[in-house]
Amino acid sequence: MKKTKIIATLGPSTNSEEKLIKLYKAGVNIIRFNFSHAKYEDALKSIEIIRNLNKSGKTGLSMLLDTKWPEIRTGELENKICYKKGEVFHIYIDKKKVTHNHLFCDYENLIEDVKKGKNIVIDSGLFNVKVLEKKKDHLVVKALNAAEIGSRRHVNLPGVKLKLPGITRKDENDIIFWIENGFSFIAASFIRSAKNVEEIRKLLKKFNGEEIKIISKIENEEGVENLDEIIAASDGIMVARGDLGIEVPIKKLALYQKQMVEKSRTAGKFVITATHLLETMIENPFPTRAESSDVFNSVLQKPDCLMLSGETAVGKFPIESVKMMTSIIKEAEKNITYEHEHFAFKGYTPRDLEKKLLIKSGICTGEELQAKAVIILTKSWMLAKMASSYRPNIKVFAFSNKASSVKAMNAYFGITPFLHTSWDASNYSTTLDNAIRYLIQQGFLKESDKIVAINDIQKGNREIPIMEIINLWEFLSN
Repeated sequence: MKKTKIIATLGPSTNSEEKLIKLYKAGVNIIRFNFSHAKYEDALKSIEIIRNLNKSGKTGLSMLLDTKWPEIRTGELENKICYKKGEVFHIYIDKKKVTHNHLFCDYENLIEDVKKGKNIVIDSGLFNVKVLEKKKDHLVVKALNAAEIGSRRHVNLPGVKLKLPGITRKDENDIIFWIENGFSFIAASFIRSAKNVEEIRKLLKKFNGEEIKIISKIENEEGVENLDEIIAASDGIMVARGDLGIEVPIKKLALYQKQMVEKSRTAGKFVITATHLLETMIENPFPTRAESSDVFNSVLQKPDCLMLSGETAVGKFPIESVKMMTSIIKEAEKNITYEHEHFAFKGYTPRDLEKKLLIKSGICTGEELQAKAVIILTKSWMLAKMASSYRPNIKVFAFSNKASSVKAMNAYFGITPFLHTSWDASNYSTTLDNAIRYLIQQGFLKESDKIVAINDIQKGNREIPIMEIINLWEFLSN
């Protein structure tokens, strides 16, 4: 059983009941909806399939929405333009003035914000141009490589602090749609500051979506510069290596990835490493050696999740990609001893701190006794988050009576979550007994196993957390 979770992007290659079941069995925990491309009517069909599969017990998938963000793009073209290396042309901010082989850019502050001598990256890195001159209504640029450019291509402005809103009207509509349809996570694109995160959190609060976890995607230099404040404001962080690798010097990308994962873990926030992990498996049934090493080394950094994009959305080998990632994850995890490093715990109560220390004691005790697993009962996701943040070597089974908490726990490293359908708030002993019997019936535990349980006892009108060491052979004989 792997500890590092897998997020798979939904698309034409996987948008069916059969493929979703196969993805889940291969190791996928969360399905990503990319709303840069998704349409509501198509998304609703997929959501209904996932809901039915989860309800029937065939899958246990959570859903993640990835926002489009206020993208910067070139304009519409009647025909593609072929540029030669060294060719000089103009980039306009007024559509009406574009002629011949010139381009339009829809970022109205382009001329003001981009400095002479700086590079502009077009079409996700396929076309690089250098700014030679700044005019009133256009930039004069030189092509640094040959390229064929079509309509509506992405534009990246490395090093520029963009004057753009944190979320657009489309993002707002997508988020409201997401709240109404039971998504657990929002991956917010191009987060540049804590202010961007707070905009989203206010919107969630306004529409009763506060249980939804905000994952801030770090995709440009400004996001890297403000990383600490973004981590503090977010529920999780995504190392979005696609755009980030365009926006920052490529030689620094691996360093930034390492720093983001480490800082997120230290802050007790979950973290996702994404993009280009098994890119060649979009077309080929086997990854490159470099990709295999990339996945392996990414796991060694101890993130909570790895994410597949085109591999499962449009690739020819979506199931094989997940199986390959799962196999590499398991191999990497064999070579790691997780040391339960300290993580920050800000904004919580003294009782929460007590629970944090109790969780660490339970994990360490279970490992010292070579117990089979730690079992956690948690109404919310909090205790599971604590256990995950300690990066347990031992298996952790977490039970909750709230479906939303179970879905949230799908993102947490090392946590196997279950919905407890016979939760008895008046008798936690009975609730724990039922959880243990369920794990035995499902084959997760054997009668000869020893376990550690983190539970509550009722004393008057107070719930007091406790740790128990349970020998199942003794438990079953009572």
